Amino acid sequence: MALPGNLRRQPANRGLVSSCTHHHIVVFLLTFFSYSLLHASRKTFSNVKVSISSQWTPTCLNSTAPELRPYELWNSSHLFPNAEEATLFLGTLDTIFLFSYAMGLFVSGIVGDRLNLRWVLSFGMCSSALVVFFFGTVTEWLHFYNKWFYCCLWVVNGLLQSTGWPCVVAVMGNWFGKAGRGFVFGLWSACASVGNILGAFLASCVLKYGYEYAFLVTASVQFAGGVIVFFGLLTSPKEVGLPELGADEDGNMEEDANRPLMSNDDADDDDRNYSIQATDTDNQPKAIGFVQACCLPGVVLYSLAYACLKLVNYSFFFWLPFYLSNNFKWKEAEADQLSIWYDVGGIIGGTIQGLISDVLQKRAPVLAISLLFAVGSLFGYSRSPNSKPINAVIMAITGFFIGGPSNMISSAISADLGRQDLVKGSSEALATVTGIVDGTGSIGAAVGQYLVSLIQDNLGWMWVFYFFILMTSSTILFISPLIVREIKLLLHERRLRMLAE
Repeated sequence: MALPGNLRRQPANRGLVSSCTHHHIVVFLLTFFSYSLLHASRKTFSNVKVSISSQWTPTCLNSTAPELRPYELWNSSHLFPNAEEATLFLGTLDTIFLFSYAMGLFVSGIVGDRLNLRWVLSFGMCSSALVVFFFGTVTEWLHFYNKWFYCCLWVVNGLLQSTGWPCVVAVMGNWFGKAGRGFVFGLWSACASVGNILGAFLASCVLKYGYEYAFLVTASVQFAGGVIVFFGLLTSPKEVGLPELGADEDGNMEEDANRPLMSNDDADDDDRNYSIQATDTDNQPKAIGFVQACCLPGVVLYSLAYACLKLVNYSFFFWLPFYLSNNFKWKEAEADQLSIWYDVGGIIGGTIQGLISDVLQKRAPVLAISLLFAVGSLFGYSRSPNSKPINAVIMAITGFFIGGPSNMISSAISADLGRQDLVKGSSEALATVTGIVDGTGSIGAAVGQYLVSLIQDNLGWMWVFYFFILMTSSTILFISPLIVREIKLLLHERRLRMLAE
């Protein structure tokens, strides 16, 4: 008994290996490191919060101030009367950045689908590097401290950095099809974690000279990366004469390899021929509209789920070094280096979980299992003893079960959503859909950063972790319809295979 074509499992990596060229490798590396550099500059801010807080508070809370400048000069320029208010403002800056980043994502996705992705990405990288340089380096060199100026710069930085993720996901979606997408994107989405590690490493190396040099180093490297992207990135296979994804080449193998996991397996073939986009005679499909992208199956549910999950993931990103220094009284440089283990866990988690989802050809059940374990790991990490080795192990486990699903939703699943049958594999839907998912996630993360600072200030760190557990559980709740649907499909496929044997 022959199985229907949509139930015959193709080897996850067969089509991938056969179609991979050196151009694919170059695109993988350039997009990987371009977003890594964007994340490195963000991580710098979270890694130097303790130093910034001491610089913005009075002399009695800053033991180095009398050695650096006269008492009257320092107390006439400090921003806050105590460390608590400085910490709250740092949380406010995180919130401002994420809100502007979120708003920018909705726009950047649309812009990326209508302009050259390479131009948008390189412009965002170089411009953001200049803003970071002014925020952390120039202001300190000039001893210019102003809350409104900091807020304005961070709004601009959020808008500029928002150009990164939709563009790099769209470029990757243009080059890599369904074959092995979970594994490839799981490995590739480690770019954010690698950027965190790079930012933590660079900051810890130069922090002893002053926090302004941490911003200087990361901004310089990011600007150089933007220049390289402008001259070296290929946004689509057609730029070098290779066939685009979704083109009918030689048989059902290629067609099946490029059919997204988000397609409706119960739909008729006639329904699959429906497209939101009109056929363009010059082979330049029109970019999908914002409302049309929101109406695609799974986009709203995954966006809401990612809002909860990114809140937790970015709270670790922004506050973990500060938490380690504040709660365990460890040195700031040591806390920066130890926080790397969370990202290591996220890298491994995203890759392994992506590979498993390729084998199953279903994403939601893998996410659900990981997030259930994430609840337990959060509870365990909240009770970690004052021991660096034990803390690092539990931190890595937590990163595995939280960072892994976060990487999957923001990369592989966003690519699945942007290449559904309803858009017939058009690359002009990828950046828009990615911007919607990541933008909604960033709104949740923005709200979360302010809530974290409030909860910590009034109730303590233990209640912050209870809040994380609530948000992780909410993530499972939002994707529960997709989990049920995909489990039913798995059981249906299993029954058909048993009948065929």
